Amino acid sequence: MVVLVTGGNGQLGQALQAIAPQYDKLRFYFASSQEADITNIDSLNAIFAKVKPAYCINAAAYTAVDKAESEPEKAHLINAEGAKNLAEACLQYNTILLHVSTDFVFDGKKKTPYTENDETDPQGVYGLTKLQGELEIQNVLPEHFIVRTSWLYSEYGNNFMKTMIRLGGERDSLSVVDDQKGTPTNANDLARALVQMIQSGITEYGIYHYSNEGSATWYDFAKKIFDINNIAIDLRQIPTSAYPTPAKRPEYSVLDKSKIKKVFGLDIQDWETALTKTGHE
Repeated sequence: MVVLVTGGNGQLGQALQAIAPQYDKLRFYFASSQEADITNIDSLNAIFAKVKPAYCINAAAYTAVDKAESEPEKAHLINAEGAKNLAEACLQYNTILLHVSTDFVFDGKKKTPYTENDETDPQGVYGLTKLQGELEIQNVLPEHFIVRTSWLYSEYGNNFMKTMIRLGGERDSLSVVDDQKGTPTNANDLARALVQMIQSGITEYGIYHYSNEGSATWYDFAKKIFDINNIAIDLRQIPTSAYPTPAKRPEYSVLDKSKIKKVFGLDIQDWETALTKTGHE
């Protein structure tokens, strides 16, 4: 059974590459953004015709949250139009799509974990274009899984963990926001969850939430990273107001994982355990 992974060289794509050899009943095909340009329907048709995938994991996205505020057209082209193109290709080739989305589709005003049924209200261009992508997929393709995740990190690509480790080696002190709460998610765990969804053969299509268990602020996340790596640094807590960014972040974006655990029987580890396993350079 062939699984096509778009965005194969990105953070999640690399995490999937690392575990792919463990699944001998699946044949993974990792396509870079050059080989499978989701903004180009002809490019997608060519790769789908060549690979004939039973499943497609879309790990291709525009994820530069702040940059999206000044590049809304580019973010929309990749996150919304690209998702639509992919859904149309999946429809044509009878492929089941697993599309990765984000906690940024919510406004962050809740105080309890967000469920799949909660109202969406993105506060920035990135979240808006990701939500538009979700809607395009829902309009085009019945056979889809939309998996929203949060605060993704790993040893691959660019992410908060790697940035903190780098800054820890360069600076004596660091200030990190302590009034935004969410859940750090290990990209390796998300990769395994997506493959388990495929292996299950379950067809309860729709939206699912996946992150590691528990919650943290960015300060909590940073502190744990420094502790694991034995980095001595003067780490200070600051409010969001002291660190203005072009894009507004959700104040609270913890995701409720009840649905994905119930439907697919997933065992999800807490974020601190997951970080301890991966959080070293």
